[in-house]
Amino acid sequence: MYRRLFSRSTARVRFSCDSSIHSFSRSFATASLPPDGTVVSETNRAEATLKRFWETVGISKGDGGLTVTLDMRALKTPSGNTLLLPRNKRLVAMLIANEWENQETLLKPHALPMTSIASRVIDAFHDEKTCSEVRESLLNYLDTDTICFHHDDPPPLVELQHKYWDPLIEWAKSTFDIDIQVFTSILLHSQSAETRTKLDAILTEMDPWELAAMERATYVTKSFLIALALVKRHLTVEEAAVAAQVEVSSQIQRWGEVEDSHDVDFHDVRRQLGSAACLLTNSI
Repeated sequence: MYRRLFSRSTARVRFSCDSSIHSFSRSFATASLPPDGTVVSETNRAEATLKRFWETVGISKGDGGLTVTLDMRALKTPSGNTLLLPRNKRLVAMLIANEWENQETLLKPHALPMTSIASRVIDAFHDEKTCSEVRESLLNYLDTDTICFHHDDPPPLVELQHKYWDPLIEWAKSTFDIDIQVFTSILLHSQSAETRTKLDAILTEMDPWELAAMERATYVTKSFLIALALVKRHLTVEEAAVAAQVEVSSQIQRWGEVEDSHDVDFHDVRRQLGSAACLLTNSI
């Protein structure tokens, strides 16, 4: 057994290889449910109270994998499942632990992107019916994909489209042997059935972690193709964020930045895309 402690003024993150920690850890989710049917877990408790109630954050390594702990108790998902990570997801575990350690007096739900995306995998992506529904939902983004709808004015926007969108479309075409249509109007356009079928096959081959990353990246960027490029590691987080915000960048160039709007979106997009990218990392 080995143990490393990282101390702070009010709390510490503990990493332990003692699998026996599970034997005395109180379950975060109880067997009984409140009248509204909500699962009782510390994750939900934190969301309800918005206050920090734990002193220490740690990572426990057991036979089943890795768990993040609050005061030696395994963190659970909003649905009450233990947030159990495969051993090759050590970086994910460390990032989740860091999220909870950095919650100080008041809880900031937007600052838990790794917790939420990992919980999404555990709660939903081991069910084939849910995975099928997610794939269908993601494919629907093809017909409204941000980078497939181009404007011919103003010139700065046209330049950004050519710089960031055209190479991405060409990459998708050549890499997956698909045809991607580019439109100049938003009225009743769609990609071909053949393209949809080929991309559906790519989604079907993804494991739950990849599919969850694909889902988040698609919803954040409003682009199936940007998300696919991120998951396939063709784009970095920064490159994906820049491609997703081409229209916003053009507006800022023309009209200036709106305080507490554009700057907040700038960081939030990168935070969410970063969580998707980090979810894909594996440790040997």
